[in-house]
Amino acid sequence: MINCLRGWPEPIVRVQHLSDSGIRVIPDRYVKQPSERPGLISDSIQSEINIPVIDMGDLLSPDPTLRDKTADLIGSACREWGFFQVVNHGVSHELMARMREAWREFFQQPLEEKQKYANSPSTYEGYGSRLGVEKGAALDWSDYFFLHYLPVEIRNQEKWPTLPVACRELVGEYSKEVVKLGGKLMKIFSSNLGLTENYLQESFGGEEMGACLRVNYYPKCPQPDLTLGLSPHSDPGGMTLLFPDENVSGLQVRRGDNWITVNPIPNAFIVNIGDQLQVLSNANYKSVEHRVLVNSAKERVSLAFFYNPGGDMLIKPAEQLVGEEAPPLYPAMTFNEYRLFIRTRGPCGKAQVESLKSPT
Repeated sequence: MINCLRGWPEPIVRVQHLSDSGIRVIPDRYVKQPSERPGLISDSIQSEINIPVIDMGDLLSPDPTLRDKTADLIGSACREWGFFQVVNHGVSHELMARMREAWREFFQQPLEEKQKYANSPSTYEGYGSRLGVEKGAALDWSDYFFLHYLPVEIRNQEKWPTLPVACRELVGEYSKEVVKLGGKLMKIFSSNLGLTENYLQESFGGEEMGACLRVNYYPKCPQPDLTLGLSPHSDPGGMTLLFPDENVSGLQVRRGDNWITVNPIPNAFIVNIGDQLQVLSNANYKSVEHRVLVNSAKERVSLAFFYNPGGDMLIKPAEQLVGEEAPPLYPAMTFNEYRLFIRTRGPCGKAQVESLKSPT
């Protein structure tokens, strides 16, 4: 799809292999600048603040007041935080557990088995260890597996792992259920913005929307204070539904000048607004910078499901949300054009979406 990204600029090193080798000092390529290293927020602040937690089961209540209150809570979280957790979301807890365990097993396979799925930056699909193709760029302490689910015409199950044996079936079943959950949330987002219920879904392309999964593996790190599992960034797509590792916290969300550590709730999804919904909502909803910590005692596995516009969909602020007092903040751009920036440079805070803003 993107001819300029046919190969990685340097040999790929698997972070899990570095971790398993027993090194005590991480290579310089993984060491962040002092201002970018973790540990800049006190533990007391972290323990007192968490992103909103919303019970989606209340949307099914016979009480319309409770249904409206729940929808309002989602709207407030989108405007004020850009992040929230959902419980009673309708996705089987058993399916979630089986899915995560299957991917734990994948990353414990011999290196030669995982290497069969080694990816390239042309699509990022497969087993990877870096984001961005800038030569000499600082790297994050993580490996991952990325795959496409929607649109159906680009779904290629032959690129999905065959080991463990249930992996392909689980990916299909899990992705189907998370897409349903994403569709429910999109209707609420639209209504909360004063748009027709299906406006955002149709803007994403309807049945031609995009969806993909990135399974993140964060190995143990001998010097976790010097690096990050994933550098600060906002997600370039529409919405992310993250199934985190409940045993080890690591996700941090920017809140003003501080980084807030998210305390994951068992069987919950962490939902965050991506850049495309910020554009469509004309910044009524905002994507928020986040990053991932690593630690020396435990590895982590998380599953990030990206609910995106179709690649050729032209994304721009909804006409109903612009006017003399609220001019459009962003130019029209396809999602393919937008994500080329991220695929070239890797995580860059909010540099992309902020750079698009029209001068005031």
